[in-house]
Amino acid sequence: GPDVVQAVTGEKISQNGLGGADVHAGVSGVSHFIYDDEQSCIEEVRYLLSLLPQNNREMPPSVVTEDPVERRNDSLLDLVPADGNRPYDMRKVIEEIVDHGEYLEVHERWATNVLCVLARVDGHVTGIIANQPQSLAGVLDINASEKAARFVQMCDAFNIPIVTLLDVPGFLPGVDQEHGGIIRHGAKLLYAYCNATVPRISLILRKAYGGA
Repeated sequence: GPDVVQAVTGEKISQNGLGGADVHAGVSGVSHFIYDDEQSCIEEVRYLLSLLPQNNREMPPSVVTEDPVERRNDSLLDLVPADGNRPYDMRKVIEEIVDHGEYLEVHERWATNVLCVLARVDGHVTGIIANQPQSLAGVLDINASEKAARFVQMCDAFNIPIVTLLDVPGFLPGVDQEHGGIIRHGAKLLYAYCNATVPRISLILRKAYGGA
């Protein structure tokens, strides 16, 4: 705890500042979900369990949906700007694609330049990975690569097909990224995709540059 940290390193920090909910949800990436109250937590846990199979040998549960799979999404023409340098909210794109606009986001506050969500498409559970142009232009950095790789492995473990929405200018350049091992972490994401046995579909919305 804080006392040990101060004794060893001389740093003064509070209990929450060292390892509180906000820290692990938004900084360290240890926590997958964070909620403001108990009721919200219970409701979202129920939703999560409704999307996952009982074990890795089962298929995720499908449901009958009233959201027609063949419906047109003309609003997508306005959501995604033609100008490749203009940001937009990828969450709104996901809402248009999935059943009834409902999804569960994993690691919502950590590595916000990449979105990882569980949702249903035509009643079937689907994992969606998408670059978020509103955060760092959707580039891949160390944290985003690890976040996406972890999500791919989770989907593969529970037989959940993966849809990737690409709008990525590449990997984030910089000394900190290189010294932190961006090549190593980026390779984790590549390995996760190559090793996955579930169906995978990639859609390029505007751009997909470089190794990313």
